[in-house]
Amino acid sequence: MKNIKRQIPNLITALNLLCGCLGVIAALEHNLIAAGFFVISGIFFDFFDGFAARLLQVKSELGKQLDSLADLITSGLVPGLIVFSLLNEQRDSVMVLLSNNPIPFIGLLIPVAAAYRLANFNIDSRQEDGFIGLPTPASALLVLSVPFMLAYPTIPGLEPYLSTPNFLIGLSVFCAVVMNAPLPLFSLKFSSFGWQENKLRYLFLAVGLFWMALWQFTGLAFLILSYVLSGFFKTNRRQKAY
Repeated sequence: MKNIKRQIPNLITALNLLCGCLGVIAALEHNLIAAGFFVISGIFFDFFDGFAARLLQVKSELGKQLDSLADLITSGLVPGLIVFSLLNEQRDSVMVLLSNNPIPFIGLLIPVAAAYRLANFNIDSRQEDGFIGLPTPASALLVLSVPFMLAYPTIPGLEPYLSTPNFLIGLSVFCAVVMNAPLPLFSLKFSSFGWQENKLRYLFLAVGLFWMALWQFTGLAFLILSYVLSGFFKTNRRQKAY
């Protein structure tokens, strides 16, 4: 029974990884909405695997490493392939792109930066109660909001800008940088459901739900950008304190 209990968080993590694999297939088929839904599903499982490990008191180094590997696929590789697909409108082959138009490969900065961030996270003792740099799932949500905003527009006139190469290149570089930037950010994962220790997280979720009710996936993009800005404000306050 104890061995079975120990594997429950790993099973949840495996479901995250499975969603990531399905998202890769969907992105390669240029079905970006399906890829986005697989990423969202994977992030849902990622949200609960650590909570389950703490609840069952079965945290392990294996689980920590498996979680990072799953995040690399679901929240790193799939978003990179989404940007790659958006930049490769003609659906040219890899060899054609390499010889004529390598710009779509800029989207692959995202999984490379995600791999570096996740490896650094695993050896950084400062990130046990908070994050330094944008977490890979948050970066993934920002990226996947783009195909959803293109498919289900809520702000008139925004879509033409979202599909331009300049915007998509800028988004890739932005995500790669902020994932590894020295930005202090509060953790989005719950260790319990009490109000006192989670009031900032509950407020963040409430604002996110409100914005998504108003603007759907545009609200999600605004929420992630606000999360990043909170790190800049926190850094500025620390610098002024000194």
